[in-house]
Amino acid sequence: MFTIRTATADDADALAALGTRTFQETFSKDNTAEDMALYLAEHFGGELQRAELLDRTVDFLLLEARGLPAGYVKLRRGAASNRARWPLEICRFYLDRQWHGSGAALELMEAVHALAVRDGHDELWLAVWEHNARAIRFYQKHGFARVGEQLFRLGADVQTDWLMARAVTPVRSR
Repeated sequence: MFTIRTATADDADALAALGTRTFQETFSKDNTAEDMALYLAEHFGGELQRAELLDRTVDFLLLEARGLPAGYVKLRRGAASNRARWPLEICRFYLDRQWHGSGAALELMEAVHALAVRDGHDELWLAVWEHNARAIRFYQKHGFARVGEQLFRLGADVQTDWLMARAVTPVRSR
């Protein structure tokens, strides 16, 4: 039902639209329209996505359902971590609401882990809003544990994100 592939610069506009939509679905009910508009203007848009897609330290995994973008993960290699030698940061992990509960998020997480193993990363880490209980439960289910916190600015509002991490362990064949 789903395919996952590495996004290219040709996917910039589709990723910008998907990123805007999924971010709004996830956070608009808990934040002001003004803060949401500021954040979206600063972090999404075709040209911003295109620049990120061309950055050699960043990878996007695009999940498609029925041939259409349905979710994505933005990854950054070697991002700061004082716990690991070669960490991989999950910067964004979003799925269209209609695909929640379908197994798509599990497939994306498995693709992230496979990429991390393939490229020799020793840790996956991420920041998640302290009030995003659904995401926190998902990450905990996949072996992430809280290791700290950091501030996150959404528009003019300063919020707290939990830092979560897990070791990357190669899958052993039998």
